[in-house]
Amino acid sequence: MKLSRTIKPLTNQGYRPRFQWSFLHPKHWGTWISIGFLMLFALIPWQVRDPIAGKLGKFIGRRAKKARQRAQVNLTLCFPEQNPAQREAMIDDMFAVATQVILAMGELTFKSKSHLQNRTLVVGREHLDRLIEEDRPLIMLVPHAWAIDFPGIYWASLGLPIAALMKPQHRQPVYDWLISKQRLQYGGACYTREEGLKPYLKAIKQGYMGYYLPDEDFGPEQSQFTDFFATKKATFAGLGKIVRMTGATVVPMMPVYNAETGKFEIHISPALEELPTNDLQRDAEILAHSLESMVAPTPSQYMWNLRLLKTRPDNEPNPYQTLKIDGI
Repeated sequence: MKLSRTIKPLTNQGYRPRFQWSFLHPKHWGTWISIGFLMLFALIPWQVRDPIAGKLGKFIGRRAKKARQRAQVNLTLCFPEQNPAQREAMIDDMFAVATQVILAMGELTFKSKSHLQNRTLVVGREHLDRLIEEDRPLIMLVPHAWAIDFPGIYWASLGLPIAALMKPQHRQPVYDWLISKQRLQYGGACYTREEGLKPYLKAIKQGYMGYYLPDEDFGPEQSQFTDFFATKKATFAGLGKIVRMTGATVVPMMPVYNAETGKFEIHISPALEELPTNDLQRDAEILAHSLESMVAPTPSQYMWNLRLLKTRPDNEPNPYQTLKIDGI
């Protein structure tokens, strides 16, 4: 089935950094060398690259003390029923997936559109096809999985441009330029949070598929505390308002890299038709439940190294500073 949507031209094209001659300054040579390595890895068949990347990822993960400690805290709070050995194995698997995905990133730039489409498997596409046929405004709910960039670029390659919110990487301007170029190579728009939500919402109304991350911690002022596995999480409470303002339907979408098949999988769940509920707490609970449902089947795909639980209920202290983990 061919995908198509009515897309109106955008007056605000969003954040589109351009190449600067200053990028060739010697201080950026290390960045260019690493990009060269990614280019080389993109040319290696995944069957050869992935076993190497998996072992390399576990090696790096054992030495990335701060990132590993954050993952240990998150998993201890979310999965207290697991023993330390089980959680350590999950973290090892997470770092393996991370490296496999990172070393595949070059494919998005240095290989063809058809290559990306052949490398992608969509599960549950019927949930999206119906909404596209109805030409309804859409927001894709995409967790912080390691393959997070792949669904947006994939859909854009099929003629479904994406509108996303992003944070510029000003400390790494070369990467910032290349990542933006990669994300927008088949169309779409990225907006910074400094611009506010207005251009992002307008793009969704004009037919662009909104890309929304459900797991960011915006602090207690913009959040409600919801259940997240065995703990509580500060969940953004404003998605219902965004849905009301755009008339969009929210579609959960989990990106997964399957190292056994070499496929980037997009697992689409039924739309969250109950949003909005006009109750901030209930909206946040629906969002958190959807996030948990997406992460639970393949937890090693998720970025457990993030500070997911830094805002705590009842003025509890920051767990990344206070929680003691066996083996740390």
